[in-house]
This record gives sequence, C-alpha cells and structure tokens, in this order.
Amino acid sequence: MGRLVPAVTRAFDILELFLQSDETLSAPEITRRLGLPRTTTHELLTTLAARHYLTPVPGQPGRYRLGVRTHQLGSRYAEQLDLAAEGRHVAHEIAQTCDETVHVAVLEDLDVIYIAKVDSTHAVRMVSAAGRRLPAHCTSVGKMLLASLPEAELEARVAGRALAPMTPRSITDPAALRAELAAIRARGTATEHRESNPDVSCVAAPVRDGSGQVVAALSISVPVIRWSEERETELAALAAKGAADLSLRLGHRQGPR
Repeated sequence: MGRLVPAVTRAFDILELFLQSDETLSAPEITRRLGLPRTTTHELLTTLAARHYLTPVPGQPGRYRLGVRTHQLGSRYAEQLDLAAEGRHVAHEIAQTCDETVHVAVLEDLDVIYIAKVDSTHAVRMVSAAGRRLPAHCTSVGKMLLASLPEAELEARVAGRALAPMTPRSITDPAALRAELAAIRARGTATEHRESNPDVSCVAAPVRDGSGQVVAALSISVPVIRWSEERETELAALAAKGAADLSLRLGHRQGPR
C-alpha cells in the first residue's frame, strides 16, 4: 500500500465532519474538532471552497456548508450504482439465454472497469470479476467505448500513449486501432479475438443513457473452443439486444429510423 498524503487526508477529514454535524461549520469548530493548526485549516478551507467542495455561508463569515461539487459526485455515484444494478439484471437475462459469461463495463481514461458480471454455467468459461480493470484497446467492451467517443476526445486520450499488449494478438499500433474503431462505428458492435486472453473471444454492443450518450458496453465472452463465425453473428445480435434492453432501463428511447 502506498503512503497516504497528509494534506489530502486532512481535506477528507474536513469534508467528513459534515456527515456527522449540522448543516454548517465554522473554521474554529473544524480546527477544534480535528486538532489542526489554524493556518492549516484556513488553507484547506480556502482550497476546498475554490474547488466548490465547500461554499461560504452568506452573511456568516468563516462558516461553510457543503458545495455543489459534493452533490455532483454523489449524483454520479448514484448513477453508477443504478447502472451496475440494472447491468447485473440484464446481464443475468442474457447469460440465461446464451449460457456464456456476460459483462457490463465503463470507460475510465484508456481502461475499462467491469461493473457487472454473470458467469456461464459451463465448466470451461472465462475467469474474471466485477471491479477488474483492463486496457480498453485489448477488449471488445473497451473498443466499443473508444469507438463511441467524439473524435477530438479519442485523439486526446490516445495521442502519444503506448498501447501495451496483453496477448500476441493485441492491437499495439495506434493507426491499426483507429482503423478498427472506424469499422466498429460502421458495424455497431465490437469484437475481440484472443486479444485480452489467449483462450477467449468476445463481442460487445453500446449502452446509452437517457440523453443518448454511450455510458457503458455489454459483452458476451466465449472460450475459443465454442467460438465460430456463426456463433459470433448470433452473439453479436444478442449483445446488441442486451445493450438495447439496458439502454431502455436507463431511459434511452430510440427514435424512428
């Protein structure tokens, strides 16, 4: 475990006081409760207020309440919880249909984080876990999510970054990745053939929220011993159905074609 940063720890100590206190707190109260030097308290409060995690109480100098940024973080956390819960429900339905491992993942920088997973009942199946992080360019969910980014945002994330391989089949050339993402946009689904695991192939489809933005991807993972072109076509359609069902649960309404 890495070293804790004292200043960051103290900042969180201040924020957590509001979990156990009245709506507002003064600088002297915070200093007393946490046993901090007055100068340290002042600097931390000034920083937290500048970043909108705290806000000064109008007409009450030196008193603070929680700022809008804490509300935004809480709302975002709630959204992720909803996405994970709904994702598990839909993943379970899709896994029952195909009896293969189903994941739901979100994008963070150039990684994907699996937020929901339902296992296949087969003895031979993909071994993974919710909460696992993998390089996006090596996975079907990751490539689907990268393909869904606006071009400028994709360039900002990829430019100058090394694409480390997970298997000999992983994409490591940025130009090859861009070509793959263009094909994914045209096709509407993403595939991965032994690029993150030498024994597994996957197919993924995009999950949209109420605004139409892609917020996650749903994938079906299959050991190569059960993979074929026919199976890929079948599972791509099923992944697209699952992603559409999850999108519907998140408030997305597809317009007329």
